Amino acid sequence: MSAGPHSAGPASTGALRHVLGHLLTPLLMCVGMGLAYLGAFHAPQPHDLRVDVVGSGPTAQVLAQTLHDKGAGALDVRTVPDRETAVSALRDQSTFGAYLPGAHPELLVASASSDTSAMAVEKVFTKVAAAQDAPLKVTDVAPVSDGDPTGQGVFFLLVALSIGSYASVAVIGGAGAVLPLRIRALLAAGMSIVVSLVGTVFAGPMFHLVDQGLGGVWAMSWLYSAGILLIGVGLHTFLRRWTTLGVMVLFVMLNFTSSGGIYRPELQPGFFGALHAFWNGAGFVEGVRSHVSFDGHALGGHLLVLALWFLAGAALTACAGLAEARRRPAAPAGAAAVAAAAAGAAGAPAVTSGAAGASGASGQSGGEADAEEEMEEAVGV
Repeated sequence: MSAGPHSAGPASTGALRHVLGHLLTPLLMCVGMGLAYLGAFHAPQPHDLRVDVVGSGPTAQVLAQTLHDKGAGALDVRTVPDRETAVSALRDQSTFGAYLPGAHPELLVASASSDTSAMAVEKVFTKVAAAQDAPLKVTDVAPVSDGDPTGQGVFFLLVALSIGSYASVAVIGGAGAVLPLRIRALLAAGMSIVVSLVGTVFAGPMFHLVDQGLGGVWAMSWLYSAGILLIGVGLHTFLRRWTTLGVMVLFVMLNFTSSGGIYRPELQPGFFGALHAFWNGAGFVEGVRSHVSFDGHALGGHLLVLALWFLAGAALTACAGLAEARRRPAAPAGAAAVAAAAAGAAGAPAVTSGAAGASGASGQSGGEADAEEEMEEAVGV
């Protein structure tokens, strides 16, 4: 009667150690998400936020210099000669607001570039107009679409595409680990098409986040999703069950926070602003904005960012294929050597087929366990 508890003790201890070991992953996710999201979003403050004062006379010059000095680095203020130049700068996304002083002051903004940046600029110049006892007229020269009044719909589209992509990585890498890499790469390509089509339906017919250029939105969605999937499939060869954590760091923690979908880099700490220049989420968000709202201005640079991430994924997948090819011939030889050594020690002939079968069964069982653990860790954010 006493054998039961004693025999269950070591098993329970082993299970507890197993669980505690795997709790490290969610703990790292918690710490990483907290550092990333709170670090990027908890206290948005403008720094070097570009704004224009329209006018060439001394009044405009003095106002621009005063705002620049009082801002203490928050604003980067310049003067432009006329309204047309100011509108052109807003349409080129080289500035985020233009103030026309006078008896009836007017502020020009482009909310499609960033609604939160437009609000920050409006807050500054509302105070300037109030000091002159004049109501401020605000004119939006590049408004957001009717289906996306906050201008943040593209960011949430990015979230949907990202989760669909990196969750597919866990399934392809885990459940499909026994498949040849070329088949996994084809599955990744197929899933990128499916995920991008779902995102395009969200952006257009379902929620009307964009008013035009839906074909271009699909193309960028596919390029973005395919990059994530190929990078994830390639990483799985080297990271195994840590792949989910790896892609979450790359495509959630660092990606969402630097995309500019909530706050542009002018309202964020410098680290995230630096990532914004070359991270794939920023390439997607800014690319969609440029394509839909700004007549394709600077679109080539954003497409280049997405294309480079896609090429990085293709290169990483190719490296994974070479690594797997090197491992493949070594496995049977290693199994045969172990079986022969064991047989020699026991003084019995080696039964290589049985040993290989047992080894294969053990490997399959281990692979299935890894796949199960990996898919359990593929959590959506």
